[in-house]
Amino acid sequence: MRALQADITTLDVDAVVTAANEGLHGGGGVDGAVHRAAGPELLAACRRIGGCPTGEARITPGFRLPARHVIHAVGPVWRGGTMGEPGLLASAYRSSLVLLREAGGRSIAFPAISTGIYGYPPQQAVRIAVVTVRENLIAQGPLDVVFACFDGHTLALYEKELAG
Repeated sequence: MRALQADITTLDVDAVVTAANEGLHGGGGVDGAVHRAAGPELLAACRRIGGCPTGEARITPGFRLPARHVIHAVGPVWRGGTMGEPGLLASAYRSSLVLLREAGGRSIAFPAISTGIYGYPPQQAVRIAVVTVRENLIAQGPLDVVFACFDGHTLALYEKELAG
């Protein structure tokens, strides 16, 4: 596992994860960037899926991205932490890793799911991401995991959590 400051849409991995909404219809932030870079075929594929509940993920081809697949992970909206948000966020990461393995992938890039417009406190979200992914790698076997950070602050949070 490693963190780097990068545009997730440029990474050459088996799958990039996008922080999707339940309708899988694109949006702002990383999801909008992934949809723009992948092209209109991605939205058409998402429409065929028909949606995804919070805490789960769905997979599509990567279309125009360097990545072979896009995994659409729906993280929770932050409501103070008492509405099951930690468990739902961890579940979104676990579901993404299951889909990667089922597709035969060995490398994946994650954004900081739910920390944008969904308002999840970044430090808490980063801890959940690292712990959840680490547990999966121990239980299910190694993968090349990148935490693609939009900015230096998020990168610092991941580097601290990964070192601890």
